[in-house]
Amino acid sequence: MTGGRRPQAAPVRHRPWPLCRHCRGIALDMGSARTRVVIVGRGVVVDAPTVTFPGADAVHPIQRGTIIDTPGCARMLRRLLEDRLPRLVRPVVIVTAPVLDGLAYRAQARVAVEVLRPRAVLTVPSARGIALASGADLTRPLLVVDVGAHLTEVVLLSDGAVTDARRTALGTSDLDDTTTTGDIAGAVARMLTVMLHQDHTSLTADALRRDILLAGGGALRPDIRHRLSALLPARLHTVPAPHTAAVRGAATLLRAAHIHPTATGS
Repeated sequence: MTGGRRPQAAPVRHRPWPLCRHCRGIALDMGSARTRVVIVGRGVVVDAPTVTFPGADAVHPIQRGTIIDTPGCARMLRRLLEDRLPRLVRPVVIVTAPVLDGLAYRAQARVAVEVLRPRAVLTVPSARGIALASGADLTRPLLVVDVGAHLTEVVLLSDGAVTDARRTALGTSDLDDTTTTGDIAGAVARMLTVMLHQDHTSLTADALRRDILLAGGGALRPDIRHRLSALLPARLHTVPAPHTAAVRGAATLLRAAHIHPTATGS
């Protein structure tokens, strides 16, 4: 007599990198100032300036969160990663993208990463990557402030998806005698106020009852954190290692895809 229970499937035997094809993953965050990479399965982290060298001088292929030189991005990726991947590996690549202007960014990023011969290319909003890296509860509305070198975004997430977003073309690289940390903090406060007033639901108000996540290179600066804390109507929580949070969150998604391979589309 056989019982009514189905026999359990045998556990999948894990093959160490680089033999396990689901371990062959690259998480990629190409910012205007820095490009950060996590090679999943190897623990390799790359943190380098976002520059390419078509001639004698360095050229920045990404400006204000916009890819302006797709071939230049491809050259940069080849230079940074060609010697770090086994020759026959076809990785799954996940790319973080700014929320606004994301469609154009994602399309150009997909073209650039073809130099890595990817098996699949996925994209994730940078704000969601930050939330994942912080371990935040994504079942509740959440606000993320990402202060980068050339761009600052304020993003509202609901169930992990982008519900609203604002951005300003200001970042830490703009700080000088005429542009101050107060200008960046004031821009963030104004964007958040507009989001709150234009939200016909309760999502933004609900998110403000939680801590606001602060990430990006600007989150490493005490003066920016102090200014934001004084202006924003909710407590700030600076995520651990805020300058690498987006790429670490993207790497978390790739590790999840190792457990659930269909998540990569393979």
